Amino acid sequence: MSEQPAYDRSLIDALLSSCRRATLPYQQAHRGELFGTAFWFNDLLSENADGTETYYQYLVTAGTSTYCRIAEIRMRPELSESAMSSNNLLMTDFQEGWIPLGDSGVSVMPTTVLHALARRKGWAWATDEITEGLAAKAEDIEALGDEPVPAYALGHDVGPDRTQREQAVILGEVMRTGDGHAFVWRGPVPQGCVGAPVFVGRGLDGRHVRLVCLGVLLSAEGEGERALNPVATFDRIRAEVRRLPEPEEPSAETDRSPRAGSRWWRRRV
Repeated sequence: MSEQPAYDRSLIDALLSSCRRATLPYQQAHRGELFGTAFWFNDLLSENADGTETYYQYLVTAGTSTYCRIAEIRMRPELSESAMSSNNLLMTDFQEGWIPLGDSGVSVMPTTVLHALARRKGWAWATDEITEGLAAKAEDIEALGDEPVPAYALGHDVGPDRTQREQAVILGEVMRTGDGHAFVWRGPVPQGCVGAPVFVGRGLDGRHVRLVCLGVLLSAEGEGERALNPVATFDRIRAEVRRLPEPEEPSAETDRSPRAGSRWWRRRV
């Protein structure tokens, strides 16, 4: 990049304030040859008359980072409402639990299995989520224009000893490419950060800027210095998610299965 982008510290603060607990670092268990970042997303379906919301909850990541049979999720104390027995969570049949979203490069996992694993171990998740208000809509994406825009990815670097997986805000830019509907990331992508959510600021009336989650950081395409990481945008992700089969109401049987459909969730607002 010829010039340093004008990063907005207030956007970084807002990102960490609302999304710090949204991300999970995962990796291939035992061998350590595959590393990725996933994040929690809920797709709002309706706001109900009784003051609750109905939505589906998923983990979201880059599909290329899901190809292993057993994965290890690195935990942080703030992700649980009570003490955890271990800092690692092993998931068997990991690859089979993900649903590719068409040719978007993104895969999603219904979170039923994660809640079931936590309950069996006597604790409950405490997470932030990319919500309807944060996930970019078509008008948010259109408002970005044609020039490169400062961007922020919230990922988990592998670190020099390949075990730390500390969370970091990675600075870069996003810009339109091809026919103008696709975006790429320009800037560093530390190992382990593919699959991370990418954020931008959308300018509003006056001097106000709103934090928007543009989409998912995908694996690099191309070779050498020309290799760039595409960003799959949330307008496409949302549309693909809503083409998935309608989930059944949760039951004791489906709650235990990593291959179960998405789950209905209700929460009071």
